[in-house]
Amino acid sequence: MVIIKNTGELRQYLAYEGHGKRDICFVPTMGALHAGHGFLVKKAKEKQDALVVCSIFVNPTQFNEKSDFDKYPVSVEADIDLLTNMGCDVLFLPTVEEMYPGGTDKVPSYDFGYLDTILEGAQRPGHFKGVGQVVGRLLEIVKPQYLYLGQKDYQQCMVIKKLLSIISNTGVNIIICDTVREADGLAMSSRNRRLTAPQRITAAAIYQCLVSIQGKHHAARFEVVQKECIELLKDKGFEPEYVALADARDLTLLDNYQPDIPMVALIAARIGDVRLIDNKLL
Repeated sequence: MVIIKNTGELRQYLAYEGHGKRDICFVPTMGALHAGHGFLVKKAKEKQDALVVCSIFVNPTQFNEKSDFDKYPVSVEADIDLLTNMGCDVLFLPTVEEMYPGGTDKVPSYDFGYLDTILEGAQRPGHFKGVGQVVGRLLEIVKPQYLYLGQKDYQQCMVIKKLLSIISNTGVNIIICDTVREADGLAMSSRNRRLTAPQRITAAAIYQCLVSIQGKHHAARFEVVQKECIELLKDKGFEPEYVALADARDLTLLDNYQPDIPMVALIAARIGDVRLIDNKLL
């Protein structure tokens, strides 16, 4: 695996290795990698004769709280080992100055409309603006044909789809891969490293709620199941931020189950100082 930190060098390397013929499969990350990221790389490797590029960049513009940014786990050496073992071809490891040479205010901002006002957008104002900035910049640099994302950040996937519709003629195909889970259902996340041992056991309650929402869609109104989930999370020591049901196609929030359309259940909750999110397609 080749490690490149400079934008110009990366572009030159990809142009030479790709010869304009090999597809570039891109997996953007913020590091602190786990098996979920490994799965994305694995899926990218399944593309015949593709050049698999992964980036590690902890983007400061998408954090609402500086303390959250400061606490974000960094494990570059372990990340390099994981990517090497998974067969990644290129790791792009830029600095903030490399990503934002003129400052963060010089990078285009995008209007994501409704998607930026609900759920994660409501709880973390400005977060998706930062996501749009960094993903737009990475796409400009890497110029991939395929972009691999994890379903765990479902709303973010929708935002990036919207981004691609705004940035015309990118030719990028989004591949959304299934959430990778621990044995008890907890979605793999870099934030899980910050959980204490008791919190880690309790955290599985989020997935239990999602399973309950899915299992009861023929038996009860969503508001009843929603209330049950909120009470369960509170009993387990969580501070629920939302338990929501939405149209899986555009994240229009739903008051009740609508079996004739694809739906997604979404949950965000804090336990201690760790904020966890998860979702499940119904």
